Amino acid sequence: MNTINLIGNTPLVQLQHYSTDKVRIYAKLEMYNPGGSVKDRLGKYLIERAVERGLLRRGGQLVEATAGNTGIGLALVATQYNIQCVIFAPEGFSEEKIEIMRALGATIYRTPKAEGMLGARRAAQDYAVQTGAYYTNQFETDDNPAAYKETLAQELLRELPTMKYFVAGAGSGGTFSGVSEVIQAQGVKSVVVEPPGSILSGGSKRKHDTEGIGVEEWPPFLDKAWIERVEVVPDEVAFRHVRELAKHEGMLVGSSSGAALEGALRVAGRIEQGDIAVVFPDGSDRYMSKRIFQYGGF
Repeated sequence: MNTINLIGNTPLVQLQHYSTDKVRIYAKLEMYNPGGSVKDRLGKYLIERAVERGLLRRGGQLVEATAGNTGIGLALVATQYNIQCVIFAPEGFSEEKIEIMRALGATIYRTPKAEGMLGARRAAQDYAVQTGAYYTNQFETDDNPAAYKETLAQELLRELPTMKYFVAGAGSGGTFSGVSEVIQAQGVKSVVVEPPGSILSGGSKRKHDTEGIGVEEWPPFLDKAWIERVEVVPDEVAFRHVRELAKHEGMLVGSSSGAALEGALRVAGRIEQGDIAVVFPDGSDRYMSKRIFQYGGF
């Protein structure tokens, strides 16, 4: 067994503090993947499919635009294929993620914060054209949702057959799309979570402090029919839940997990009974430089 065989089959844990006898909330703890996030699943899938199709060779080079977790997942898997991983990341995101990618052998180029992820995507695409590197293109490839159709969706259906609602944030939109497409055939409803400044709810894009989620343009693989509801969660609410999850559940999670919990709690407040599954994408350890537990002056 090697490291990438440890990706997936993460724990599903009932949140005791937030559940009731009739409405139970279960969290999928994706920080237990070897690279520490749900995006390990994506990194593994993107590289394996590209190698199978002859688009990427062992000893080759890939390039991607990412704020961190997808880059970590790609870099982690790339080590097993002797592939050089090149990442374009906007300034302003967690420095811990950047250092982890470097530790895994990735080459990092920073792009202007003001240009956001769209600027990083343009830079990655230009690099691919200029060098011949394989552009994994997480924001547009159908392999993104496919990674979760084949892994996370199947795990949730197996582990929580009583699931009535699925709640997840959207960054690239792949996790939400892939899982929702599969589980809605089983009658499960899906709720997507985003911070203010993300565009799924119809607002305009702007800065937010919740990392890992937030959409600048509609993902091409996200079908609006899969969205039962969009929940917009303010940064201060997401970070408050981060502190409360540590205190009440002993879970050390990132701010996107705090936002996802708020989405699940809103669902719980609208239904009389049923089981809710929520994705906690990563842990708090990679946001300590952002003072994740002190956000808002705490």
